Amino acid sequence: MSDFVSIAPDVKLGQRVKLSKFINLYGCEIGDDSKIGAFVEVQKNAKVGKCCKISSHTFICEGVTIEDGVFIGHSVVFINDTYPRATNPEGSLQTEHDWVLEATLIKKGASIGSGVTILANVTVGENAIVGAGSVVTKDVPANSIVVGNPARVLRYITEPMGVGNAADR
Repeated sequence: MSDFVSIAPDVKLGQRVKLSKFINLYGCEIGDDSKIGAFVEVQKNAKVGKCCKISSHTFICEGVTIEDGVFIGHSVVFINDTYPRATNPEGSLQTEHDWVLEATLIKKGASIGSGVTILANVTVGENAIVGAGSVVTKDVPANSIVVGNPARVLRYITEPMGVGNAADR
């Protein structure tokens, strides 16, 4: 790679993965034919499926699983700790042993708009769309469009997404 890409030796990259400059990948897995934009970090034990697009300035923390065919917009942030603290009860900096990892799952075909924050312990259902700027605090149903803070169901997608379904975008 180049001086502007940091990929740890324990990263599992699929075939034909496209990587932009200024990325940080360690201990993660990226599936075949996925694209990772600039200024993206993917932490250890995070998984990105096949044919995904991860747009620039996105943070994918430990405990996040992104299934196949998912779109992640610009500046999306995932959270893996409901009650984060810098120090433990004794006052020293926390280590991995001082907190419990909380998982997040983004199901096949979902689309996450730019500027979205997704809290821990959330599942975004298959083919769901999360509108730009939303804050996802609870599970998102499959085939739904959610928007707002907190994100709420706006409506459901009635036909499969495709070029001819502009009304469902």
